[in-house]
Amino acid sequence: MTNDLKQLVELINKRLSEQQYGQKPQELYEPIRYIMSLGGKRLRPVLVLMAYRLFKDDYETIIDQALAVEVFHNFTLMHDDIMDEAPLRRGKATVHEKWDPNTAILSGDVTLVKAYDMLLDAPGDLRAIIKNFNECALGVCEGQQFDMNFEQLPTVSEAEYIDMIRLKTAILLGFGLKLGAMMAGANKKEAQQLYDFGVFVGIGFQLKDDLLDVYADQAKFGKQVGGDIISNKKTFLLLKALELANPEQKAALENWITKTEFDHEEKVTAVRGIYDEIGIKALTLAKMDEYFQQGFNALNSLDIPQKKKQPLTDLANYLIDRER
Repeated sequence: MTNDLKQLVELINKRLSEQQYGQKPQELYEPIRYIMSLGGKRLRPVLVLMAYRLFKDDYETIIDQALAVEVFHNFTLMHDDIMDEAPLRRGKATVHEKWDPNTAILSGDVTLVKAYDMLLDAPGDLRAIIKNFNECALGVCEGQQFDMNFEQLPTVSEAEYIDMIRLKTAILLGFGLKLGAMMAGANKKEAQQLYDFGVFVGIGFQLKDDLLDVYADQAKFGKQVGGDIISNKKTFLLLKALELANPEQKAALENWITKTEFDHEEKVTAVRGIYDEIGIKALTLAKMDEYFQQGFNALNSLDIPQKKKQPLTDLANYLIDRER
């Protein structure tokens, strides 16, 4: 992580620690303070600030609007964790585990309201900003529904999977960059180029997340390693393995997928072993790099001196090399 990125993350965390979400009833607001205190990369608000800085220097004036994107992201996490029945988030108990699902749903709703509230003083065309935010939020929900639909389907194509992660994960990164550009007075072409950069990098980011879920060091990852394997989640790795497996490998994979009672560690080790035989790690890295390169191409097309764009390049490289 570069010094510039560290400074922006520290600035964001400081402002987040000062945010007020409400006091009573405590059961409604404490879960919001809890999930916002769990940390994370703060990637989305950093992108807002970095995009704004390409055009203007006074980025400290739009920190609250940058935080709106992070607050919205945590709203989606609270609800996603309920749907996924996830026990851990950033190495700590998820909100629905620490409290209960109903509390997590309601606190998540309030978190979404807070995100809108933080956008109200955004400089620039507020109507256009809210319209773009709404389009992004709808897309994220569509992506989550596709992800849930995939659980019931016998097979999913690579193209369908990529489109799902584009909606569920990548477009929020793209929106963050576009928001920063819009607030700084960038023209539509510049804002779109930054949006495209964010979407391509976001797809690569999620592919790396899929990879880390299987191959990460548990101590560094912060989530349950192998969770996707345990839950039979249709990630790029599983879909590619089912596509390329020989009859023996496919039978073994399908046996693990259909088992209802199993030792978690045994299943993760066995499925990871099949992935290793097929070479899934290298294939995932290649696909990830393909999308990151498309992101770099979109950024390079932006007619702004490379020195100004370097922080975004550095951030993308950090995401490529991350271990959690």
